[in-house]
Amino acid sequence: MASLSTTSLSFKAPSIQSTRIYQVLHKASSFKSISFGRFQSSKRLRLQISCAAKPETVQKVGDIVREQLALSTDTALTAESKFSALGADSLDTVEIVMALEEKFDISVEETDAQNITTIQEAADLIEDLVQKKPAAQGS
Repeated sequence: MASLSTTSLSFKAPSIQSTRIYQVLHKASSFKSISFGRFQSSKRLRLQISCAAKPETVQKVGDIVREQLALSTDTALTAESKFSALGADSLDTVEIVMALEEKFDISVEETDAQNITTIQEAADLIEDLVQKKPAAQGS
């Protein structure tokens, strides 16, 4: 399985046929968001890939964080909310990860758990692990 992490990709191609664009889109069907745009000045084709978690997953993670940290319902939580800014210490973060594992029936590696600092990071990791789970069970 290949992995790609980048902010932008550029393809220099003066003329790309619509069938070729379809082929690229078809092969990239596992991406959640793909957009193409042509810029007149540079004549470059831009590809943007977004692998953000679904809003439902972000909401569930936010609910678990709110419960684990005993936050009031009027405390604003966003995908960018940092656990530390919400008052979580390292033990709270461990408890959040354990609650997420139970809720989503996943297992988070310790190295991955140490890299989770925001609701969005947790949601992205969860979706990645949930997506990989059926493949692992089928083996």
